[in-house]
Amino acid sequence: MIKPMIFAHRGANKEAAENTRSAFDRALDYAIDGMETDVQLSRDEVAVLWHDRFLGKVGLPDKHIDDFDYAQLQAMNFAAHFSSGSKAEGIMTLRQFLDAYRKRCRLLIEIKNREWEPRSRHEIKVRQTLAMIGAPTDDAIMVSSFNLGSLIYAHQYRPGFPLVYNFEDDQTIADARQVLAEHHFLHGLCLPIATLDDAMVKLLLDHGKCIAVYTCNSNEEINKALQLKVDILISDVPQKALHMRDA
Repeated sequence: MIKPMIFAHRGANKEAAENTRSAFDRALDYAIDGMETDVQLSRDEVAVLWHDRFLGKVGLPDKHIDDFDYAQLQAMNFAAHFSSGSKAEGIMTLRQFLDAYRKRCRLLIEIKNREWEPRSRHEIKVRQTLAMIGAPTDDAIMVSSFNLGSLIYAHQYRPGFPLVYNFEDDQTIADARQVLAEHHFLHGLCLPIATLDDAMVKLLLDHGKCIAVYTCNSNEEINKALQLKVDILISDVPQKALHMRDA
Protein backbone atom coordinates (compact mmCIF):
# COMPACT_ATOMS: atom_id res chain seq x y z
CA MET A 1 0.00 0.00 0.00
CA ILE A 2 1.28 3.45 -0.89
CA LYS A 3 1.55 5.63 2.19
CA PRO A 4 0.27 9.22 2.26
CA MET A 5 3.01 11.75 1.62
CA ILE A 6 3.69 14.14 4.50
CA PHE A 7 4.18 17.80 3.56
CA ALA A 8 5.49 20.39 6.01
CA HIS A 9 3.12 23.37 6.09
CA ARG A 10 5.21 26.50 5.40
CA GLY A 11 8.19 24.50 6.64
CA ALA A 12 8.56 23.33 10.22
CA ASN A 13 6.65 26.39 11.37
CA LYS A 14 6.43 25.33 15.02
CA GLU A 15 10.23 25.35 15.22
CA ALA A 16 11.08 28.44 13.17
CA ALA A 17 9.26 31.35 11.54
CA GLU A 18 7.00 30.10 8.76
CA ASN A 19 8.11 30.42 5.13
CA THR A 20 11.70 31.21 6.09
CA ARG A 21 14.84 29.33 5.18
CA SER A 22 15.18 28.26 8.82
CA ALA A 23 11.71 26.67 8.79
CA PHE A 24 12.34 24.84 5.54
CA ASP A 25 15.76 23.61 6.68
CA ARG A 26 14.26 22.40 9.98
CA ALA A 27 11.56 20.51 8.08
CA LEU A 28 14.23 18.68 6.10
CA ASP A 29 15.71 17.40 9.35
CA TYR A 30 12.79 14.97 9.24
CA ALA A 31 12.05 12.39 6.54
CA ILE A 32 9.32 14.53 5.00
CA ASP A 33 8.10 13.94 1.48
CA GLY A 34 7.45 17.57 0.60
CA MET A 35 6.90 21.16 1.66
CA GLU A 36 4.08 23.63 1.09
CA THR A 37 4.60 27.37 0.74
CA ASP A 38 2.73 30.53 -0.34
CA VAL A 39 3.53 33.01 -3.09
CA GLN A 40 2.59 36.68 -3.18
CA LEU A 41 3.90 39.59 -5.26
CA SER A 42 5.78 42.63 -4.02
CA ARG A 43 4.81 46.05 -5.36
CA ASP A 44 7.63 45.84 -7.92
CA GLU A 45 6.49 42.37 -9.02
CA VAL A 46 8.95 40.08 -7.26
CA ALA A 47 7.42 36.72 -6.27
CA VAL A 48 8.00 36.27 -2.52
CA LEU A 49 6.92 33.78 0.14
CA TRP A 50 4.25 35.05 2.54
CA HIS A 51 0.90 33.64 3.66
CA ASP A 52 -1.07 36.30 5.49
CA ARG A 53 -3.20 39.06 4.02
CA PHE A 54 -1.54 41.60 6.30
CA LEU A 55 1.93 42.17 7.70
CA GLY A 56 0.93 42.11 11.35
CA LYS A 57 3.69 39.62 12.14
CA VAL A 58 6.28 42.24 11.22
CA GLY A 59 4.47 45.03 13.08
CA LEU A 60 2.48 46.43 10.15
CA PRO A 61 -1.09 45.18 10.73
CA ASP A 62 -2.67 47.52 8.18
CA LYS A 63 -0.23 46.83 5.32
CA HIS A 64 -0.03 44.15 2.61
CA ILE A 65 2.98 42.60 0.88
CA ASP A 66 2.17 44.58 -2.26
CA ASP A 67 2.43 47.88 -0.40
CA PHE A 68 6.23 47.47 -0.50
CA ASP A 69 8.98 46.91 -3.04
CA TYR A 70 11.15 43.84 -2.65
CA ALA A 71 14.11 45.82 -1.30
CA GLN A 72 11.90 47.21 1.48
CA LEU A 73 10.59 43.75 2.34
CA GLN A 74 14.10 42.34 2.38
CA ALA A 75 15.08 44.93 4.98
CA MET A 76 12.32 43.76 7.35
CA ASN A 77 12.81 40.91 9.84
CA PHE A 78 10.30 38.21 8.92
CA ALA A 79 11.41 36.02 11.82
CA ALA A 80 10.93 38.62 14.57
CA HIS A 81 7.44 37.42 15.50
CA PHE A 82 8.55 33.85 16.17
CA SER A 83 10.81 34.31 19.18
CA SER A 84 13.20 36.87 20.59
CA GLY A 85 16.09 34.52 19.98
CA SER A 86 15.41 33.96 16.27
CA LYS A 87 18.02 35.23 13.87
CA ALA A 88 16.85 38.02 11.58
CA GLU A 89 15.65 36.82 8.20
CA GLY A 90 14.53 38.89 5.24
CA ILE A 91 11.69 37.70 3.07
CA MET A 92 12.49 34.74 0.82
CA THR A 93 11.81 34.88 -2.91
CA LEU A 94 10.22 32.08 -4.87
CA ARG A 95 13.38 31.87 -6.97
CA GLN A 96 15.52 31.34 -3.86
CA PHE A 97 13.10 28.71 -2.57
CA LEU A 98 13.11 26.74 -5.82
CA ASP A 99 16.88 26.92 -6.16
CA ALA A 100 17.37 25.68 -2.59
CA TYR A 101 14.73 22.94 -2.30
CA ARG A 102 13.37 21.66 -5.60
CA LYS A 103 15.95 18.87 -5.74
CA ARG A 104 15.53 17.92 -2.08
CA CYS A 105 11.83 17.14 -1.79
CA ARG A 106 8.45 17.58 -3.46
CA LEU A 107 6.95 21.06 -3.44
CA LEU A 108 3.39 22.39 -3.32
CA ILE A 109 3.35 26.09 -4.17
CA GLU A 110 0.16 27.98 -3.36
CA ILE A 111 -0.45 31.17 -5.31
CA LYS A 112 -2.17 33.72 -3.07
CA ASN A 113 -4.20 35.92 -5.39
CA ARG A 114 -5.99 38.59 -3.35
CA GLU A 115 -9.35 40.20 -3.98
CA TRP A 116 -7.93 43.74 -3.93
CA GLU A 117 -5.38 43.00 -6.66
CA PRO A 118 -6.19 43.70 -10.33
CA ARG A 119 -6.44 40.63 -12.50
CA SER A 120 -3.27 41.64 -14.30
CA ARG A 121 -1.26 41.06 -11.13
CA HIS A 122 -2.93 37.68 -10.63
CA GLU A 123 -1.77 36.70 -14.08
CA ILE A 124 1.76 38.03 -13.55
CA LYS A 125 2.02 35.89 -10.41
CA VAL A 126 0.86 32.80 -12.27
CA ARG A 127 3.21 33.36 -15.21
CA GLN A 128 6.21 34.04 -12.98
CA THR A 129 5.58 30.96 -10.87
CA LEU A 130 5.18 28.61 -13.81
CA ALA A 131 8.11 30.12 -15.68
CA MET A 132 10.42 29.68 -12.68
CA ILE A 133 9.36 26.07 -12.22
CA GLY A 134 9.70 25.27 -15.91
CA ALA A 135 8.10 22.49 -17.89
CA PRO A 136 6.87 19.72 -15.58
CA THR A 137 8.14 16.21 -16.04
CA ASP A 138 6.04 14.80 -13.18
CA ASP A 139 4.15 16.01 -10.12
CA ALA A 140 7.24 16.70 -7.99
CA ILE A 141 6.27 20.37 -8.08
CA MET A 142 2.58 21.29 -8.04
CA VAL A 143 0.84 24.66 -7.96
CA SER A 144 -2.35 25.30 -6.01
CA SER A 145 -4.73 28.18 -5.38
CA PHE A 146 -8.06 28.98 -3.75
CA ASN A 147 -8.72 31.11 -6.84
CA LEU A 148 -10.15 28.83 -9.54
CA GLY A 149 -9.82 31.56 -12.16
CA SER A 150 -6.08 31.65 -11.55
CA LEU A 151 -5.83 27.91 -12.12
CA ILE A 152 -7.84 28.16 -15.34
CA TYR A 153 -5.45 30.87 -16.52
CA ALA A 154 -2.46 28.73 -15.47
CA HIS A 155 -3.80 25.81 -17.50
CA GLN A 156 -4.23 28.02 -20.54
CA TYR A 157 -0.73 29.41 -20.09
CA ARG A 158 0.96 26.05 -19.43
CA PRO A 159 -1.27 23.10 -20.42
CA GLY A 160 -0.43 19.88 -18.65
CA PHE A 161 1.00 21.48 -15.52
CA PRO A 162 -0.19 19.74 -12.28
CA LEU A 163 -2.66 22.21 -10.73
CA VAL A 164 -4.52 21.69 -7.46
CA TYR A 165 -7.68 23.56 -6.45
CA ASN A 166 -7.89 24.44 -2.76
CA PHE A 167 -11.35 24.14 -1.21
CA GLU A 168 -12.71 26.44 1.48
CA ASP A 169 -14.47 25.11 4.59
CA ASP A 170 -17.94 25.81 3.18
CA GLN A 171 -17.48 24.02 -0.14
CA THR A 172 -19.25 20.68 -0.44
CA ILE A 173 -19.15 17.48 -2.42
CA ALA A 174 -21.66 19.06 -4.80
CA ASP A 175 -19.12 21.79 -5.49
CA ALA A 176 -16.45 19.15 -6.05
CA ARG A 177 -18.65 17.30 -8.57
CA GLN A 178 -19.25 20.50 -10.51
CA VAL A 179 -15.60 21.54 -10.48
CA LEU A 180 -14.39 18.12 -11.62
CA ALA A 181 -17.04 17.95 -14.35
CA GLU A 182 -16.15 21.37 -15.72
CA HIS A 183 -12.37 21.42 -15.26
CA HIS A 184 -10.90 18.09 -16.25
CA PHE A 185 -7.38 19.54 -16.31
CA LEU A 186 -7.16 19.73 -12.51
CA HIS A 187 -4.58 17.40 -11.00
CA GLY A 188 -6.51 17.22 -7.74
CA LEU A 189 -8.19 19.00 -4.85
CA CYS A 190 -6.75 20.15 -1.53
CA LEU A 191 -9.46 19.92 1.12
CA PRO A 192 -9.89 20.98 4.74
CA ILE A 193 -9.52 17.84 6.83
CA ALA A 194 -12.79 18.61 8.63
CA THR A 195 -14.78 18.27 5.39
CA LEU A 196 -13.08 15.16 4.04
CA ASP A 197 -15.13 11.96 4.18
CA ASP A 198 -15.52 8.62 2.38
CA ALA A 199 -17.85 10.06 -0.25
CA MET A 200 -15.41 12.82 -1.20
CA VAL A 201 -12.53 10.36 -1.36
CA LYS A 202 -14.55 8.04 -3.62
CA LEU A 203 -15.46 10.94 -5.91
CA LEU A 204 -11.84 11.97 -6.33
CA LEU A 205 -10.65 8.40 -6.80
CA ASP A 206 -13.33 7.81 -9.43
CA HIS A 207 -11.99 10.83 -11.32
CA GLY A 208 -8.37 9.75 -10.86
CA LYS A 209 -7.48 12.90 -8.95
CA CYS A 210 -4.90 13.63 -6.26
CA ILE A 211 -6.32 14.01 -2.75
CA ALA A 212 -4.54 16.51 -0.49
CA VAL A 213 -5.74 17.67 2.93
CA TYR A 214 -4.87 20.59 5.19
CA THR A 215 -3.99 21.24 8.00
CA CYS A 216 -3.67 18.00 9.98
CA ASN A 217 -2.17 18.69 13.41
CA SER A 218 -4.08 16.76 16.08
CA ASN A 219 -3.93 13.00 16.47
CA GLU A 220 -7.56 12.83 15.36
CA GLU A 221 -6.94 14.85 12.20
CA ILE A 222 -3.82 12.92 11.25
CA ASN A 223 -5.47 9.55 11.88
CA LYS A 224 -8.48 10.57 9.81
CA ALA A 225 -6.28 11.50 6.85
CA LEU A 226 -4.30 8.27 7.17
CA GLN A 227 -7.41 6.11 7.42
CA LEU A 228 -8.94 7.77 4.35
CA LYS A 229 -5.67 7.10 2.46
CA VAL A 230 -5.12 10.60 1.14
CA ASP A 231 -2.22 11.24 -1.21
CA ILE A 232 -0.85 14.31 0.58
CA LEU A 233 -1.20 15.17 4.26
CA ILE A 234 -0.20 18.77 5.04
CA SER A 235 0.79 19.43 8.65
CA ASP A 236 2.29 22.05 10.94
CA VAL A 237 3.79 19.15 12.89
CA PRO A 238 5.24 16.93 10.15
CA GLN A 239 7.37 14.96 12.60
CA LYS A 240 4.21 13.83 14.43
CA ALA A 241 2.47 12.94 11.16
CA LEU A 242 5.51 10.95 10.03
CA HIS A 243 5.66 9.06 13.32
CA MET A 244 1.98 8.18 13.19
CA ARG A 245 2.10 7.20 9.53
CA ASP A 246 5.09 4.92 10.00
CA ALA A 247 4.12 3.46 13.35
